[in-house]
Amino acid sequence: MSRIPPLGDDDMTEAARASRALLGAYGPFDNWARIAAHSPAVLEHVAEMLTAFKAQENLPRRALELAMVTVSKLNACDYCVSHHTPQLTVTGLSPDGAARLPDVENHPELDDCDKAVVRYAEAVTTRSGRMRDAEVSDLRAWFNDSQIVELTWRIALTGAFNRFNDALQVEIETEIAPVSA
Repeated sequence: MSRIPPLGDDDMTEAARASRALLGAYGPFDNWARIAAHSPAVLEHVAEMLTAFKAQENLPRRALELAMVTVSKLNACDYCVSHHTPQLTVTGLSPDGAARLPDVENHPELDDCDKAVVRYAEAVTTRSGRMRDAEVSDLRAWFNDSQIVELTWRIALTGAFNRFNDALQVEIETEIAPVSA
C-alpha cells in the first residue's frame, strides 16, 4: 500500500488532471501520477519532460531502456523494473537477457554499444563523482554529445524515480506484470 494515498480525479486540480492525462499518453503510470498529483508542479514538469523526450526521439529506445532497467535493478526498484523490462524486451532483449542485467560479461544478447550503455548507467548510478573521462568518451563511438547529455540525465532521473517510488511505496499498476528487481 502506498504511503501517500493516491488522489481521485475529483481531488486533483485541473492542472494535475491535465498532466495526468499527458503522462497517461506516455505510458501506464496512473498510480504514480495520482500520488505525484499531491504536488501538481511535480506531476506537470515530469509529464511535460517525459513527453518531450518521447517526441524528440533523440536516443535509440534500446539504449534508453537498457539504461533505465540497469539503474532500476541496481537500486532494487520493482516498480521501475516492472514497467521497463517489457519495453526492453520489445527492443529485442529476451526476459532472461533482461534478468541478467547489469551483468554484461559474456552476455550473448548484448552488442558492444549495449554493453557500453549498461556500464555507463552503472557508473553514473554508483560512482558518478569518481568516473573516468574515458567512460564518457567511450560512448562517442555510438552517441553524439546531445545523446550523451540526455542519456546521463535519463540515468540520473531514473535514480530519482527509483527513490520516489520506493520511499512512497508506489504500487505497480494492475496492467503491469510485476518483475522483481
